[in-house]
Amino acid sequence: MHISEVQIIPLKPKDGLVGFANIVIDNSIFLSSIGIYTRPEGGYRLTYPTKGSGGLNIFHPINKEAGDQLEKAIVSKFEEVISK
Repeated sequence: MHISEVQIIPLKPKDGLVGFANIVIDNSIFLSSIGIYTRPEGGYRLTYPTKGSGGLNIFHPINKEAGDQLEKAIVSKFEEVISK
């Protein structure tokens, strides 16, 4: 998997939510509305969009390696954007 683009939308922090990310994978798949939250112990965590009252994920990584790769790319870009 190659993350070919990361877009960050920073927000005024509210209940831990500090921004949203949109990503493009392999110049072929666009994923949007990935939430960026602060962790109480420091760092960030990602949340993926859900649908319906049952909170079913619309999309999400299916293994730890993919999740780690997404988190690294998004957090790195987020920190770059907020440092400006």
